[in-house]
Amino acid sequence: MSTILACTDGSLYSPSIYQHASWAGSRLNLPVHILHVIEREEAPASHDFSGNLGFQANDELLEELILLDESHARVARLRGSAILKDAAKQIDGEVKTTQRHGALVDTVVEFEKDAALVVLGKRGEHADLSKGHLGSNLERVVRSAKIPVLVAAREFKPVKRFLIAFDGGNSSLKAIDYVATHPLLKDAECHIVSIGKPGSDLARALDGAATALKGVGYAVSSELLSGDPDEVISEKVKDAGIDLLVMGAYGHSRIREFILGSTTTALIRTCHVPVLLFR
Repeated sequence: MSTILACTDGSLYSPSIYQHASWAGSRLNLPVHILHVIEREEAPASHDFSGNLGFQANDELLEELILLDESHARVARLRGSAILKDAAKQIDGEVKTTQRHGALVDTVVEFEKDAALVVLGKRGEHADLSKGHLGSNLERVVRSAKIPVLVAAREFKPVKRFLIAFDGGNSSLKAIDYVATHPLLKDAECHIVSIGKPGSDLARALDGAATALKGVGYAVSSELLSGDPDEVISEKVKDAGIDLLVMGAYGHSRIREFILGSTTTALIRTCHVPVLLFR
């Protein structure tokens, strides 16, 4: 059975991740699967002091380092178990929890075959919040995931209005199809924005996308605007009171170019709303 796969590390974003996952689960009528991964860098590596100390002292030191590593590993497991117990209490409806060792991206790839949506935070516990840095795993998960990824904002609020950043490419067409065929955003007000010129192929594709969503019952407002995509879309999100941004993560236009150092990253970082990504 499909699930909502929610990834947590116990950071400040975790409560919001749980709320976004619960919301998605209720909208899609799916249980939530909470995943916590103990990554390799969480356990300190033992250092080799051979040559600096005598052989007997070195053996003693190595034994102490092994005990220290085991202690850190045990603490990491206990912390992870506490995180998962707390997560389960905050999820409305059916919930499953899993703890794994390894890399988050590899674990997501393993579990996504049984998931309909991945939920994770914009920033993890090691991100520099003061500088607005995104989580180190965000790009990796988005690049590898074959299903939509919902990037949770710092705080959750019900989605009454959403905006689709549309460029006519495959990823944005997937977004249109998903919105049209899934109940996640049903009854919410839909805005579609493209950056381009009147009379272009993109303008015609924009009209087609708006017509398709109107045809399945959405109240749709579509606009073809000019300017820098990240600035224009960010302003539109703020001015229109948008609760969720929907966009493609990759493509040939400026809206969906390579995620790091791109418009995608700028929008995830600067828009204080969750982002639903397709590629």
